Amino acid sequence: MANTRSAEKNIRKTKARTLRNQATKSRVRTIRKRVLAAIDKGDVKAAETELSAFSSAADKAAKTNVLHKNTANRLKSRLALKIKAKALGTAAPAAK
Repeated sequence: MANTRSAEKNIRKTKARTLRNQATKSRVRTIRKRVLAAIDKGDVKAAETELSAFSSAADKAAKTNVLHKNTANRLKSRLALKIKAKALGTAAPAAK
């Protein structure tokens, strides 16, 4: 329970930030699922388009510290590898 006015304000700020961060994470996950769905369908062009949108969303999330920078880069890299493998008609490399 907050004892001071500043503590009450901090609680309000935390709630607002939490909602904003949850929305950002949800958006990143949704776009990632769209990329994976396009890869599963075999539609390389659509997957590349969605990857571009995912990269933008992941970078924005990393910029605001919702995602760690390395996490965003790792996710982008893995999706790009999957798209490249699908385009070449080979199996995607196994994750370590």
